[in-house]
Amino acid sequence: MIVGLFNYWIVILMMMLGFYVVIAANNLIKKVIGLNIFQTSVFILYISIGKISGGTAPILTEGVEIYANPLPQVLILTAIVVGVATTALGLALIVRIKEAYDTIEEDEIYLQDRTL
Repeated sequence: MIVGLFNYWIVILMMMLGFYVVIAANNLIKKVIGLNIFQTSVFILYISIGKISGGTAPILTEGVEIYANPLPQVLILTAIVVGVATTALGLALIVRIKEAYDTIEEDEIYLQDRTL
């Protein structure tokens, strides 16, 4: 039972790891990496749900009765593109924060902002 659901256990562990990194890390780059880990776990979850045992590509041929739905894969490809763009934007903002505050540590930025 547990072995058959191995991919879902991996998804749960990756989600927890990514969420923990986002909450526990003070470094902004580590937070972006944590968000990417969490996002990757969601990708794996959707791909796991979309898998059909014995399913083939949805091309009409004789003798094939079970077709796999291509929609989850298409949605994940779109989500990957959006994720890369979001990561690039986040890293660009971190570069600007580094220029303005001379640090990427969240606590130090907060302290500098309070003293101004």
